[in-house]
Amino acid sequence: MATPETLAVLARGEITIKGRLPRASNATFLVEVTADGAKTLAVYKPGRGERPLWDFPPCLYRREVAAYLLSEALGWGLVPPTLEREGPLGPGSLQAFITADFEQHYFTLRENPARHDHLKRICAFDLVANNADRKSGHCLLGPDGGIYAVDNGLTFHVEPKLRTVIWDFGGKAIPRPILKDLKRLVTRGLPEPLAALLDAEEIEAVLVRTQGMVESGRFPAFPGGFSLPWPPV
Repeated sequence: MATPETLAVLARGEITIKGRLPRASNATFLVEVTADGAKTLAVYKPGRGERPLWDFPPCLYRREVAAYLLSEALGWGLVPPTLEREGPLGPGSLQAFITADFEQHYFTLRENPARHDHLKRICAFDLVANNADRKSGHCLLGPDGGIYAVDNGLTFHVEPKLRTVIWDFGGKAIPRPILKDLKRLVTRGLPEPLAALLDAEEIEAVLVRTQGMVESGRFPAFPGGFSLPWPPV
């Protein structure tokens, strides 16, 4: 997914709005991006279309970009290529569109044990990013067989905000390859493009959460309460 060609088209291509995506809390558009004869579909989330939240700062679209950069820093390729740029409705995030099997989502994907390693990566990613809204429908089965994590705007808060449907692995050991990648992130720190999108407290919180996962070596158990998003799908 994160090919130089795709990123180049997203970065400099002409953006044409095709329509508004339904059921999104904020203004979210399917767009076509064209550059030098190449075309790709993308999801455009302009900052001006965001509803203000009391507990998150404005410009949630930058957290979409930060989530992509975190996924790339871990080497997991979970988030489709995402960048910040000017669009028809002002600055926002532009994310490569996944032509997914929309009959599939987390609750169906988890029924196949062969997909559990991939889902565990998404679980670990959400723990690091402190994802406050991982719904089942935010896990997309791509045409390449990969599972992609989308809609990552409510992330990187310094306070505990985790709300997710992925609790099936609670109490189980985090696989060694995942732990190895987490240790590398703690050792190296956040890459500059990612750190530039977060404030100092948010950067520290990411590293503290990651270090805590490394030391524990296990996925946290379901704590109950408000730890599930609504609606779950």
